[in-house]
Amino acid sequence: MDHKDAVRLKATEKYLLNELDPDQLAQFEEHLFDCRDCALDVRATAMFVEQSKNVLSETTGAVPVPVPTRVPAGWFAWLRPAFAVPAMALLLVVVGYQNLITFPHLREALAQPQLLPWATVNVGTYAGDGLVVSTKRGKGFVLFVRIPPDPDCTRYKADLYNPAGALEWSLTIPATTSRDQWPVEVPAADRKAGTYTLAVHGVTATGETRDIGRTSFQLQMQN
Repeated sequence: MDHKDAVRLKATEKYLLNELDPDQLAQFEEHLFDCRDCALDVRATAMFVEQSKNVLSETTGAVPVPVPTRVPAGWFAWLRPAFAVPAMALLLVVVGYQNLITFPHLREALAQPQLLPWATVNVGTYAGDGLVVSTKRGKGFVLFVRIPPDPDCTRYKADLYNPAGALEWSLTIPATTSRDQWPVEVPAADRKAGTYTLAVHGVTATGETRDIGRTSFQLQMQN
């Protein structure tokens, strides 16, 4: 998939809405590694959607409902008449503010060159523990993930677990026989120092899941 195909398909929006089929998902995620514009769009749009959800949920929760009625669960609750007018008005304000001020600033900030801490982690037959990653609190870092190629796999699924053993995030990585290393930007978050584990599974064309391996690294926080 090239950039024109991604724009025509509206791949960024469908990617965030989980509306891409497995083939399109694999192609678009492979395209993200090479297309900075699409990568910036995905990150900035994800930030915008998350902020909009938080604002709407806070506002709709503050609007009184005079007559108890049966309310659909989830996001459809704010479509009731008691919610709809203030919620839609607020949404227009949020969208306008984001488009005119916040969204351009986000894109500008994301487009600025940044020097992030980085380290190479080896999985499977490459595995080796004892790696230390040092970063500032609230900042991200880059992992160059080395995965031994499996010719039967069409993609890999990487899961990062925090020191408490809870899943922090998952990432789909396209599988290619000519490549065994991928740069993965770990997004900024308020993380705790400790041992993090990266587990990788391979997925075949028939949907079979294989355990490729896992590795761990020690995350240290700079003052």
